[in-house]
Amino acid sequence: MISKPDKNKARLKRHLRVRKKITGTTARPRLNVFRSAKHMYAQIIDDTNGVTIASASTVDKGLNGDIENGGNVESARKVGELIAKRAIEKGVKVVVFDRSGYIYHGRVQALADAAREAGLEF
Repeated sequence: MISKPDKNKARLKRHLRVRKKITGTTARPRLNVFRSAKHMYAQIIDDTNGVTIASASTVDKGLNGDIENGGNVESARKVGELIAKRAIEKGVKVVVFDRSGYIYHGRVQALADAAREAGLEF
């Protein structure tokens, strides 16, 4: 019996391959994106200290009233704006973007573009 290719397994392989090269430092932390079927999550991580500096997602109480469906491009844009706002409040302006093995399209691209427009540089 031939098994179907597992998309998430392939994504995790890509993510691990990229994570060998990308690390977040104190000067330039890593903006990590996770996408599920229903929600979007973003974190700004300092890998040298092992600390999450800021996080935002579609399940945050700050965005809950604004979002009807957490799994669409519009909600990803709002998460991007929120993560940029929270990062700038913490004094982070420059980040390295970690797309977690997802292709740069759709929700991932919308989150990244919104974060750039809100003031993050990457």
